[in-house]
Amino acid sequence: MIEDFHGKTAVITGAGSGFGLECARIGAQRGMNLVLADVQQDALDAAAAEMQAAGAQVLAQRVDVSDAQQMEQLAAAVQQRFGAPHLVFNNAGVGAGGLVWENTVADWEWVLGVNLWGVVHGVRLFTPLMLAAAAKDPAWRGHIVNTASMAGLLNPPNMGIYNVSKHAVVSLSETLYQDLSLVTEQIGASVLCPYFVATGINASERNRPGALAAGQPTKSQLIGQAMIGRAVSSGKVSAADVAAKVFAAVAANQFYIYSHPQALGPVQTRLEDVLQARNPTDAFADKPELGAQLRAQLRGV
Repeated sequence: MIEDFHGKTAVITGAGSGFGLECARIGAQRGMNLVLADVQQDALDAAAAEMQAAGAQVLAQRVDVSDAQQMEQLAAAVQQRFGAPHLVFNNAGVGAGGLVWENTVADWEWVLGVNLWGVVHGVRLFTPLMLAAAAKDPAWRGHIVNTASMAGLLNPPNMGIYNVSKHAVVSLSETLYQDLSLVTEQIGASVLCPYFVATGINASERNRPGALAAGQPTKSQLIGQAMIGRAVSSGKVSAADVAAKVFAAVAANQFYIYSHPQALGPVQTRLEDVLQARNPTDAFADKPELGAQLRAQLRGV
């Protein structure tokens, strides 16, 4: 729980766009020192310039969050410039879809590298710094927010690789919350589970490293990209709306953060499937026409 953000330090990955950029804007408004990390240099430069113009002290560093050494260098730079961060937003993420058996090794390594390992590195590197600061000052407070997705609580078809990465982030975050509660009352944790929000993640292929270059997209991947693109573009909740929810949750020590609480119905259905040991409910039970369309496209009917 952080009640007063002024003068505190925030580390934000994926800070060049989407939730990260909007959280940086709120942090600047509230007088925070900002550590901005992103893999896209031009977006990072623009974000840093904007936050400095707003009066924030800024440390901007180009980072591939999947790279342990780069993340270690980031943590060292943060400690040297600002000391232990009070708010860590492990937010960088990429999207990929398609039938789960069609994903290549490069697909898996890229998505899990950013979406899961990026969070792992943020947790393993910054938590010890925060714990050390808390041990020295009983009044010190910190909070870690990890970006997952509603896909971390559900298993929508044709996007398995993304689901796997986000389920892992939910599990990691819940365990982090429990582990922190064993050792301190001074550091909290949250998991952000957004639904369809325009953030730029559906264009994340632009930042895919050459070593993990994508092959020719399969039919299912093209269909998935089109469906997600339509869903994201039709969303009414903005990234700025979600960023405001993040700060409210940190101030209230609220663990689960939802962009669309009305989308929790399918989560309840899934949990009932688990508890009753029944086969998974059709993901399109409430939108049968969408399911029929997807099946027809995939089967070439």
